[in-house]
Amino acid sequence: MTATATTTLEATLVSPTTGKERALQRTVANYRRALRESFGERATTQAAVNDVVTPYRLTSYAKDALKSYVPKLRDTYGASELTADHPIRFTNRGFRLDHSAEREAEFCWYVPQAGRGNGFWIPLHINPEQRRLWFGLLDGNASVGEFRVQERRERWVLHVTVEHEVPEPDESGEPTYVGFDIGESKLLAGCACRDDGTPVRPMFVDGGRARHLRKEMHTTLKRLQERNAAKWRTDERSDHYQNALTDIVEKASREAVKYAASFENPVIALEDLSYIRERLDYGSYMNRRLHAWAFARLQGRIVDKAHEAGIRVEFVAPAYTSQTCHACGHIGQRSEQAEFRCTNAECWVSEYQADLNAAANIAGRIDPWGESLPLKSAGDDFLESEAFQRSENRRFSSTPQDGSALDSTTVHCEPSAKPAQMTLAEWG
Repeated sequence: MTATATTTLEATLVSPTTGKERALQRTVANYRRALRESFGERATTQAAVNDVVTPYRLTSYAKDALKSYVPKLRDTYGASELTADHPIRFTNRGFRLDHSAEREAEFCWYVPQAGRGNGFWIPLHINPEQRRLWFGLLDGNASVGEFRVQERRERWVLHVTVEHEVPEPDESGEPTYVGFDIGESKLLAGCACRDDGTPVRPMFVDGGRARHLRKEMHTTLKRLQERNAAKWRTDERSDHYQNALTDIVEKASREAVKYAASFENPVIALEDLSYIRERLDYGSYMNRRLHAWAFARLQGRIVDKAHEAGIRVEFVAPAYTSQTCHACGHIGQRSEQAEFRCTNAECWVSEYQADLNAAANIAGRIDPWGESLPLKSAGDDFLESEAFQRSENRRFSSTPQDGSALDSTTVHCEPSAKPAQMTLAEWG
């Protein structure tokens, strides 16, 4: 038996010529102006967005994508402002792919441009882990959905959403929900929960190596740019760091799925990070840090590998997973990166490893009856607000659709003790 899964393919465009670079930049500028105007006009229907974007020099594929995307920003995802680096979105009608084993870069993508005959082909460097699905687009074993392109560190990156067949998850027995939290101190924290909500056999993937690489990459590339180094040299160093970070992502996601598979009838639980950029509101400095971590890429690889292993994946609302006590449901404090404090005097939890607490909350938010699981306020009036309730009651079903590099390699799995305090000393 097979099921259908959605995966996001990632490829880097081979350095375009000057003319193609200018064409890409013009398309980006027009797309973002159209996005900002339609968002600023509070267009909440496709017809309203169409009225705004019609005069812009964009392909019908990009305009149709905007007509679908913009209404979701405010009404579905509650966005109050836009980030500056939105990718260009295209509907699947505009996707064209070519392959030749005789080329160094085997795959080529046709870049849609406004005006008849203005589009052009450009070679791709694909992720080798996703090679099978790229061929699936050519032979019909996978179908393309929306695709997006954006510039990152002077490189153009293409993301293609595809649907393909995977083994049917085994749902014959009682499911074991395995939650994963992605963060900075610990790149990945995972656990299943007993019936009483106590984490079982938690696992951690340390984030130190990836943090070091990203900091070193930022410093090195900045210095090369300040010295007006040759582009090939900057690209070479960028590739070195990106390959190292990609390796970390692959190892971490592989360990996560292996860990989940160690439980009987596992179901992986993840936070829904779709449109995370629109939902973040932690100030510009923290937003830059969180964007740099690019959480969704690691999530995407966990999802891909889980589907290949026949493990079901569920997504839950992300609000307050790291600030809610998994034992009593009250809002507590996360005064330090890796420490959670419950403020409920009647709860047995006083201090707990924060990432493990978040993973337990994520696993616990999957409700088998399809209802939201309530949080208990500990004096924060915002938790009673209509906006918060809408956020918590909404169950997201879309797969994370972004991608970038992430974190870490060191994994250890240990059994949890009886309900007791999980502190930094114990789980550091």
